[in-house]
Amino acid sequence: MAEISAATVRTLREITGQGMMECKKALKEAGGDIEAAKDILRRKGLATAEKKAGRATKEGLVAISVAPDRRSAAMIEVQCETDFCARNETFRALAKSLAEMAVKCRDGEVQATDATRAAVHDALAKIKENMSYARGIKISASRVGAYLHHNNEVGVLVGIEGDISDETLADLCMHIAFADPMGITKDDIPAKIVEKEREIAKQQAIDSGKPPQIAEKMVMGKVNKFLAANALLEQPFVRDDKKKVRDILGSAKVTAFARFVVGG
Repeated sequence: MAEISAATVRTLREITGQGMMECKKALKEAGGDIEAAKDILRRKGLATAEKKAGRATKEGLVAISVAPDRRSAAMIEVQCETDFCARNETFRALAKSLAEMAVKCRDGEVQATDATRAAVHDALAKIKENMSYARGIKISASRVGAYLHHNNEVGVLVGIEGDISDETLADLCMHIAFADPMGITKDDIPAKIVEKEREIAKQQAIDSGKPPQIAEKMVMGKVNKFLAANALLEQPFVRDDKKKVRDILGSAKVTAFARFVVGG
């Protein structure tokens, strides 16, 4: 068998991101053929992925890609085992590429594709830690705002119809990141969640021994307070709690929003 040169090993390492010994072994198995060695490393990477698939992924990143016209944007979450991996440049590049794939998809929930899975497997083969595409979403509107927290673990997209300044749009995105609303209006909050809050409030009223009429008013009051606290337009604005979010929008309307937090 021909001797594998250091230059050939280095070339394969640059292409695949694998370690020197792994590349040298693959080249020897492939008889010095770089393309064949790449296939060998890929097969080993997929086998490694299967072995690691059962390991918990508690860390990760949120990534966002905004279309040049700012009329659409996508946000994804990709998870991994450790914070060390989440800081790895290969993992960060993976998150960015997955977001760029997602912004080319249709609006709404973005499911994993063959290309998505292949990108994840390639990154796993390089980093050798379990990772997975967790979720993704794309929003389109006349104007789309985006916010990514400095730790890359919390992200927000919001769709707007109507006139809104860049500053107000940025503040709205930040508000959603910190206030975590459940819906745009009270009617958008899931009925099951509202009913659960109603049951809790009712039991509290019963336990307090209040008369039925008073108890019913207590229940209504607590449910309305819950709805106002979790409906975006009714929430006190984070930069000025004397105003509600609806007050800062003017004539603009929120058509959709999404908030991702790693592991959330």
